[in-house]
Amino acid sequence: MKINLLLVDDHLVVLKGLTFFLQTQPELNIVGQAKNGKEAIEKVEELKPDVVLMDLIMPEMDGIEATKRIVAKYPHIKVIMLTSFSDKDSILPAIKAGAIGYQLKDVEPSVLIDTITAAMAGNKTLHPQVTNQLINQMTTDDSKNVSMLTPREKDVLEQITLGRSNKEIASILHITEKTVKTHITHIFAKMEVQDRTQAAMYAMKNGWFK
Repeated sequence: MKINLLLVDDHLVVLKGLTFFLQTQPELNIVGQAKNGKEAIEKVEELKPDVVLMDLIMPEMDGIEATKRIVAKYPHIKVIMLTSFSDKDSILPAIKAGAIGYQLKDVEPSVLIDTITAAMAGNKTLHPQVTNQLINQMTTDDSKNVSMLTPREKDVLEQITLGRSNKEIASILHITEKTVKTHITHIFAKMEVQDRTQAAMYAMKNGWFK
C-alpha cells in the first residue's frame, strides 16, 4: 500500500525538485502541494495524507504552527520537518509541536525515503546535526541525576535507552503496560523532557547507565 504524501514549501523550485524525485518511488504517492502553513492545513483536511513533508519558515503561517494544528486535529497524520535550519530554536519547537521527524534539505535522498517509511511506523528520525544540537542542549545539570528516580523508574528508563517498546519493557520487568506508561510519565516530569528520545539521550550523555 502506497504512502500518501503532502509536500509543503514556499519555494517552487524545492517543491518541483521534491516532486520530481519522490514520484519516482514506487511506495510513495504525492497527493498534493501547499506553499504555506495555512494552505497545508486546508490541504490536509481535503486530501487526508499519511505523511506531510513540512518546511519551517513560510509566509502566512510557519511550519511549527501548522504542525501543531495538524497533529492536534489529526494525530494519525505524521509530520516531518524538511528545512535548512538546524539551530535549537527551530528544532525544539518543531519537536514539541508534534513533528515525528526532522531532516535538513541536504539529506541524502535514500535517508529521506527511510525517514518517511519510519514515520509511517511511528518512529522518530532526526538528522545527525539535529541530534547533536539536542544533546548539546541537554547540558549536565547537578539537580538532575539518576538518583531523583525511583528504582523502578530507573529500570524503565534503562530499557528506554535500549530502544525497547512499552510492551517489551512490561514483559521484561513483569509489570503491566499501564504501569510502564505511568512510570514514563513520572520520568518525563522529573527529567523535564518531552519524549523518550530526549530522555534516552540525556541519560546516555550523562552516563546514567554503564
